[in-house]
Amino acid sequence: MTGLAIKPERRAVLLLGVFYAVVGIVFAMPSGHVRVWRLAAWIVSAAAYAAHLAYERFRLRNSLRAGALHVGLGAALGAFGLALGANIHSLPLGTTHAQRQLLLLALVSWPVITFLPAFLAALGAGWVMARFEPPKNRG
Repeated sequence: MTGLAIKPERRAVLLLGVFYAVVGIVFAMPSGHVRVWRLAAWIVSAAAYAAHLAYERFRLRNSLRAGALHVGLGAALGAFGLALGANIHSLPLGTTHAQRQLLLLALVSWPVITFLPAFLAALGAGWVMARFEPPKNRG
């Protein structure tokens, strides 16, 4: 059954993507102290982002570009999950045709506009982490 095994990088992308979407949806549910819940969602997501970046860099030993790509894809997948959740949430609400079109557009636009900054930030953070790593022993 080795053909069914999922690579650790892909597993992390899927896990973090689902995690980001769940955090975004669940932390939006409370109706009181909305700003506090939003801030908590940002903090939890930032911690997950940093953990994913560290996992790619130190555990999997991926290159800067590959690690940043995986981190960006995880964030993009989370944005897709949020857009999907928004589309599902809108179904019983009787949205207009224009609103429906915008929500469908969000299925593509949210992941795209989330991927690029997540990728660039991961690339920059990975570059900084590489500068502080001890030199590799050659021997």
